[in-house]
Amino acid sequence: MKHPKLTAQQIRNFLPRVPFATLLGTKLTRLHRDGVTIECGLRHELTNSVGVAHGGVAATLADAAVGMALHRHFGGQRPVTTVGMKINYFLPANAGRIFARARLLRIGSTLCVGSVALTNAQGSQLGTALVTYMLLDARGTKPSS
Repeated sequence: MKHPKLTAQQIRNFLPRVPFATLLGTKLTRLHRDGVTIECGLRHELTNSVGVAHGGVAATLADAAVGMALHRHFGGQRPVTTVGMKINYFLPANAGRIFARARLLRIGSTLCVGSVALTNAQGSQLGTALVTYMLLDARGTKPSS
């Protein structure tokens, strides 16, 4: 069954329902035909001992960007969860905003894969990620209680 894609406002309304996204300060920046761009501002609480963004910030943004892209793609009607992620870091982020541009590469019957470009406000590439999600309502993949 095909669902209408969520609008930017519907995604913005959904974000506060994800406590970790709120903690990070995640915001929707832009919708794309094949995905979304999200961002967060770097603040002291998100840095490591040398004053740059903790790697978990970029990893979380990459994961969340693909999750939001899928949420939008399925009209908010299909439950999903991350099952794998590969991330490469190129440059540290020490100030400003971090952007995660997700592109949905494959929407399968059970697994979905997206790629993410991580950049700073100047457009420098901070890293890249490949994220795999599982559709929890796919045949034979019921969530455990």
